[in-house]
Amino acid sequence: MARRITRRRWLKQSLATGTAWCILPSSRAVFSYEANEKVAYAAVGLGKRGSYLAPTFARIGAKLVALCDANTEQLGKLAAKLPGATSYQDFRRMFDEKSSQIDAVVVATPDHTHAVITAAALHLNKHVYCEKPISHDVREARVLRELANQKRVATQMGNQGMATDSFRRTLELLEDGIIGDIREVHVWFVFGGSGARTPPKDQPPVPAHLNWELWLGPAAERPYHPEYVSGWGGWWDFGTGCLGGGGSHSLNLAFKALKLRELWDPPASSAKRIRIESEIPEKAPHGFPRWQFVRFYLPARSSQPPAIIHWYNANEDELRRQGVWTKLEEIAGRDLEWKDKSWTPRSGTLLVGEKGIVHTNAHNSVCQILPLEKFPEQTEPPKRYPRVRGHEYEWLDACRSTGQPFSNFDHTGPVIELLLAANVAGRFNEPLEYDPVACRIVGNDEADALLRPTYRKGWTL
Repeated sequence: MARRITRRRWLKQSLATGTAWCILPSSRAVFSYEANEKVAYAAVGLGKRGSYLAPTFARIGAKLVALCDANTEQLGKLAAKLPGATSYQDFRRMFDEKSSQIDAVVVATPDHTHAVITAAALHLNKHVYCEKPISHDVREARVLRELANQKRVATQMGNQGMATDSFRRTLELLEDGIIGDIREVHVWFVFGGSGARTPPKDQPPVPAHLNWELWLGPAAERPYHPEYVSGWGGWWDFGTGCLGGGGSHSLNLAFKALKLRELWDPPASSAKRIRIESEIPEKAPHGFPRWQFVRFYLPARSSQPPAIIHWYNANEDELRRQGVWTKLEEIAGRDLEWKDKSWTPRSGTLLVGEKGIVHTNAHNSVCQILPLEKFPEQTEPPKRYPRVRGHEYEWLDACRSTGQPFSNFDHTGPVIELLLAANVAGRFNEPLEYDPVACRIVGNDEADALLRPTYRKGWTL
């Protein structure tokens, strides 16, 4: 690892000059990196996203120290392309042996192990970049936010749209009131869910290249089956559905513009509770509904009126059958299938204000205030918020103490809580009331228990 100003070296120099008057709980908040020093990092989870992220941070200026994956086949393929990094199958052993050489950790495992690995890194005072969503369950998101704030390290969730000039300039304009009060938001995805699933009954042998116990992590005990590993995103115990995967991208502009973070600040009160109503075709106890419509009823914030966020996830035929597609096009005043190359037009977000409408793509990376001719200011670069070279760059720069990532856990923690609470709402026939300060469902103990499922023995945050 590159040479840095260590705690011992700083104390020695400070005592010699009489300036060692205090020491903060986390040395990361005090010591900065020398100008030419590289952030040393480990990458855990080397599937689709991990195999992209692991070399990316090295390419943009960090030093890859270790690679880790419960699947040695995936591990071996990437290790061959990235010589010099030590390979591990167990992240706990990696931390035991390499902690002193690692400054930061990149987590890109399946959703159900994001939190346990991220928490382990935070406990060791490591900076963390975690793929979206940062957790599988609501309570996990709360714990990670609190840990990150306590440790004062750089955190970032992998939702690249927030790094664009378009996102940041649009947010500035919304904060300045360019379209007036926003009382209505629509978020739609044309994916649909896995539908009802039946756990497989056959028990094939565990492949030699996979540590099933490690892959299973804190999830409930069960025999190995390849359906779990290859299609983990469609299983309730391992994935988070479209709300966790898609919502992690699409809800950020609305969350910030509507100042929803204020609802998470103490004190708790009934006036801060969020009512969540969910509509599904049928229950999917082991997976996610074929389609799901959600309404989040948001109470007033300090400078914002009450608002409703409408969430729609269904295939396009279902959206059209239920009239959602026509409704959204009427609100936007445009074709939702706009073919500009910078868009993923079939999914997106509409923020409906008194004087205009914001239309974004699914990632909130391209935002347009409509009608375009009425709002020329949106083409300018951000004024208050920093321009960054990219989402990964922003986190790496923050690891060097040169800024705070836009998608840090203090923002993403509450976003993920709200989204995953809606997953819980999809399992009940009545609306739920979520208390964001207390992190609990009020008046429904069964639903509240699903915010914090029991971990398998040997696993903890």
